[in-house]
Amino acid sequence: MAPVSNPPPTQGAVSPQWQPPPQYQQYQPLPPAIAPNGQPLASFADRFLAYLIDHVIYLVVSLIWTIPFMIWWVYQFNEFFNEVANSPGFDPDQPGPPPSADFDGFLGLYVPMLLFILATLVLATVYTYVYWVEIQMRRGGQTVGKRIMKIRVIPVDPAQAEVTRSGYVVRWAVQYLVGAAVPFFNLIDGLWQLWDKPLQQCLHDKAAKTVVVKVG
Repeated sequence: MAPVSNPPPTQGAVSPQWQPPPQYQQYQPLPPAIAPNGQPLASFADRFLAYLIDHVIYLVVSLIWTIPFMIWWVYQFNEFFNEVANSPGFDPDQPGPPPSADFDGFLGLYVPMLLFILATLVLATVYTYVYWVEIQMRRGGQTVGKRIMKIRVIPVDPAQAEVTRSGYVVRWAVQYLVGAAVPFFNLIDGLWQLWDKPLQQCLHDKAAKTVVVKVG
């Protein structure tokens, strides 16, 4: 009997011991970054969308205060300059107001605007404090935007149950007071989480020792 020889290997057959090189192995996504308490950290997109939602609310509230005043001021502005244009001695080709222009009327136009700007700054400061400190603290680390995006602020230290009022005050002061005083600080603060490792914190997070996590 003729000896039986092994059949030639099928073209393209792969040895059972063969393993593909690392660059051809199946892609495995990186696990999400984790906070010290084990919860996944909020992504940049989630935090940015929450920020936009909260500031749309702020814009709507500020328009309730701003629009009525601006309508009144524009009306007074037109009335004042109509009086100036119709006053004796008015010459549009001559610079400056005519001799008969009412200086009290001018003050009555611009003093309210100056007072309105100052009052707006005060109200904006009060609003941001109440919204990002008091309301966020009472809602367990969530604003409206954070609740919609299912993220919340927690302490870095897992042994600490909740962020204290002083922690929220520090977050607010760095984000809004320092941001209002230092050019481009808000931009740098918001983008800092993109390269911060391992906790993906913004600068106001670092100052307050907080992180933002995903809760749903």
